[in-house]
Amino acid sequence: MVPTLHATLGVKGHRPEVGTWDCKDLLYVFAVVNVITGAILANTLESPKDAKRKTGQSKTRRMQQAFADHLRHVARHYRREEYARVVLLIDNAPWHAGRPIDEALAENRHLELKRRPAYSPQLNPIERFWKARRRRATHNRLFDSLADLKHSIRNSLSYFQTMRKKVRSLIHRQPKANKTGQNL
Repeated sequence: MVPTLHATLGVKGHRPEVGTWDCKDLLYVFAVVNVITGAILANTLESPKDAKRKTGQSKTRRMQQAFADHLRHVARHYRREEYARVVLLIDNAPWHAGRPIDEALAENRHLELKRRPAYSPQLNPIERFWKARRRRATHNRLFDSLADLKHSIRNSLSYFQTMRKKVRSLIHRQPKANKTGQNL
């Protein structure tokens, strides 16, 4: 529930302030964006600060299970009868591999994971969408509860679901290069 800080405009001579809570509750969002239609499918995972004690599972294990459930959700939406092959671009997060993911992929053979190189978020089109989504949903905002954060995230996702042309333009935009020619 800690806000994502970002540059903002303010009145000259008055520094904008964003509060903070001493809270470690987290909300993870798993999403896929169809690069052709701009459609978004998303799932969330609430992770209270004492989740390990409550569930007896490590963060990686909880995230693996949530990602496997997300893959099953994607497979239900993009059925094998209509889509012979569904390719998902992913990074090398530890929860993108493991037994739960292998089981989900075995159940849904039309899903295929393509891993992007390490430390290369600019090669994953959804990262440009995440940046815009965070700006709209969480930048410089303090949430009183995890439910408020989840509500803001869902509103942001709903907005982008209705603005598919904007989503397509975000994910198809080429990364900017700096003066040395490296992509940013």
